[in-house]
Amino acid sequence: MADKDKPLLIKRYASRRLYNTETSDYVTLDDIATLIREGREVQIVDLKSGDDLTRQYLLQIIAEHESRGESVLPVDVLNDLVRSYMTPGASVVPQFLQASFEMLRDGQSQMMDKMTAMNPMAKMPGFELMQAQQQAFMKAMTGGLGGGSGWKAPDEDAASSDPEKGEDLDAIKQQLAELQNKLSKLK
Repeated sequence: MADKDKPLLIKRYASRRLYNTETSDYVTLDDIATLIREGREVQIVDLKSGDDLTRQYLLQIIAEHESRGESVLPVDVLNDLVRSYMTPGASVVPQFLQASFEMLRDGQSQMMDKMTAMNPMAKMPGFELMQAQQQAFMKAMTGGLGGGSGWKAPDEDAASSDPEKGEDLDAIKQQLAELQNKLSKLK
């Protein structure tokens, strides 16, 4: 089994074809985009010179998605990016963008954790499979911005350590039981 924490090495041959060293086959930019959406880190190097071409190819993937109408970056943001390359203070922009995306990933992760903790169905059999499906859906909707952290089963100690959360959960469970009771009477 391959080490998923280590970047996947993709070699570019003189013919400009891209070779996945893990699966020993040629890949396209769409294949690389799919790998990245699935959470893999990639490194693309020129076979002959050894130059790292990762940034160049990632920008190309973004440009192709934008040209297909899959616009994620507003024109104002693109204009600001172009301006940042032309100004002496451009060194701040990469750190700002990186911090912004980290905050976005953390916020999404915290939101998902809170939603899971409040969910009374978390103890149902098969709930973990449903969580995995929801995580895949969210990853697809956000283009993989969710990072490595995903849905987690709620910690029973967390509910007991915060009495307010425990009370909320009990109230939700009570409401769910009442609804199930009403539904069973309608049958």
